[in-house]
Amino acid sequence: MSRQAIAHPNIALVKYWGKRDLELNLPAVSSLSLTLDGFRTVTTVERSSGDAVFVGPARASDRFASRALRFLDTLVPGRPPVVVKTESNFPAGAGLASSASGFAALTLAAAATFDQDLSLQRLSAWSRRGSGSACRSFWGGFVVWDRGTRADGSDSHGHPLAPREHWDVAMVVAIVATGPKAVGSTEGMERSRQTSAYYEQWVATAEADVAEGREAVLARDLDRLGAVMESSTLKMHATMHTARPPILYWQAGTVACLHAVAGLRESGTSAWATMDAGPQVKVLCAASDAETVRDALAPHAAAVHVLRPGSGARLVP
Repeated sequence: MSRQAIAHPNIALVKYWGKRDLELNLPAVSSLSLTLDGFRTVTTVERSSGDAVFVGPARASDRFASRALRFLDTLVPGRPPVVVKTESNFPAGAGLASSASGFAALTLAAAATFDQDLSLQRLSAWSRRGSGSACRSFWGGFVVWDRGTRADGSDSHGHPLAPREHWDVAMVVAIVATGPKAVGSTEGMERSRQTSAYYEQWVATAEADVAEGREAVLARDLDRLGAVMESSTLKMHATMHTARPPILYWQAGTVACLHAVAGLRESGTSAWATMDAGPQVKVLCAASDAETVRDALAPHAAAVHVLRPGSGARLVP
């Protein structure tokens, strides 16, 4: 028996950075995201006589395969062997939320293959163990991931805020570099938590930022959402820059894109930047302004993609 699932990455508008429990992958803060169309991961899980993991046509690295198979062990202890085949149409490990779409698709495909509960809330909580941000990719549009307070993590999962049709916006993604980042997100979070003088202030202000972001989304107030979105991004990166040793994902193209976004606003275009743990710059704007934003970013990036709000994770019939 095999099942296949498709999931899209989500980009946090109000950021997730830092964990309150490493083993259960519980976040230190809540977050707010937008699921994107265009980029996707397709994953198949098939019962077999032995475990194997493929990325595209090639066998996965030992590290990647071990991570995926250990994750499946947490979902179904004593599970039968499986072959996992996964492929994304965008760069992995480069700050584009490939782990979010990857683990959401893997969770859904595996749960269906093993005849597990397919309720979205349960799948969201499961996927969090593989990649925290995966828990937001089960819904389209705007999604909130609550930090939760329970020690077992049962109240830390995603839930929908507004569907993709709620707001005619676009996310313009400037890919500055396609290679994998030197410092992984989990390592970066822990280094920031342990050594940055600004980390506690980041945590202390995050919940208010999520509340502000929620209200802005529901009111379709782009300037209000953009302001809290940029503030959240820069505060998060401040904890990285002030870690010891510092974590600097930014490259020359990153800085140039950020200045281009500021220039767009000065000329009257409401465009607002967000970044994850990587050099890429994503810009939220009205759909009608997407081509203007693309033209402003193109001189500073290797590639620029205009993406729209996307759907949640789903099984392929």
